[in-house]
Amino acid sequence: MEVLWRTDHAMSVREVLADLTRDRDLAYTTVMTVLDRLSKKGRVTRELEGRAWFYRPAESRATLMAAEMLAALTGTPVQRREALREFAAGLADDDARVVLEVLTSKEAVS
Repeated sequence: MEVLWRTDHAMSVREVLADLTRDRDLAYTTVMTVLDRLSKKGRVTRELEGRAWFYRPAESRATLMAAEMLAALTGTPVQRREALREFAAGLADDDARVVLEVLTSKEAVS
């Protein structure tokens, strides 16, 4: 996903492989399998161009991270509040300001 997020165009398996093999040795079939599974899970979209599939992220990194954060808020309302308090307590000042801005603008809209 990191490789796909770093670019603004769809990438073939070979392009993704070339980027990944700068740091480690991977087989073409391994990258192809992972991209195919990500496609089936809806994490990436793909288009067939000629005989090659080209992949791009289905959503931005920020959207995926937000969805994962929301999914982590399971349990009872009390458990969710406790988790949110712990999360907020661990925020850096800049991040806390962003959260406060979003919540303030949300209240203004409601």
